[in-house]
Amino acid sequence: MALRQTRGLIGSIIGLLGLELRVPDHSTLSRRAKTLEVPRPQRCRNGEPLHLVVESTGLRLCGAGEWLLEKHGTKTRRSWRKVHIGLDAGSGQIVAASLTAKEVSPLLDQVTGVAASFTADGGYDQDRVYAGVAECYPEAAVVVPPHTTAVPSETAETEPAQCDRNMQHIAENGGMAWQKASGCTTWARAEAAISRFKQVIGDALRLHTDDRRATEVDIAFNALNRMSELGRPNYVRIA
Repeated sequence: MALRQTRGLIGSIIGLLGLELRVPDHSTLSRRAKTLEVPRPQRCRNGEPLHLVVESTGLRLCGAGEWLLEKHGTKTRRSWRKVHIGLDAGSGQIVAASLTAKEVSPLLDQVTGVAASFTADGGYDQDRVYAGVAECYPEAAVVVPPHTTAVPSETAETEPAQCDRNMQHIAENGGMAWQKASGCTTWARAEAAISRFKQVIGDALRLHTDDRRATEVDIAFNALNRMSELGRPNYVRIA
């Protein structure tokens, strides 16, 4: 929702409640987005290790070019930013989000607690991803399907890395057996979170600087987490 629309919505809600409160204008909201700290979700699973599922997507940047394209049909090169999300496979909560980062370390730095595994699709089969996970969580299992052109490392025979062990398992037992054994299909949960984001929030960023856009993304994922909490039942064992 655009900032002017947000201001009007909040003003209407305050009016319906019969309150006399001032609503900041859109420019004030934009300035405050630069330094606003959005609270991160707190995990409350009795100290259980976190199984992190990671996915990424591209979000369009709204601006003058989008307006010209819509009104006059002019052709312009669209700009976009890439966002990475980290999902708790146990609770379904989005525990981390990083905008335009090529490394996974900024995403992992947002995670509280100990990660037992890092699961993602084949797009994360990169040396810097394995190195970033090993730096933050040395004991975490990296569950990423190797690329079809991947080759074992030079130390695969003496000190095999996690990617080497994945390739060896696939070579010996097949890809489907590796998927069942590793549980890599849980990355579909992160894909579903991305789909919810684009259906509920949208596929575009409206603010005009990257620091403000990072706040915009954090607020959006925080809202999705709240929606998930409201729609998830609480189970109590009685026998």
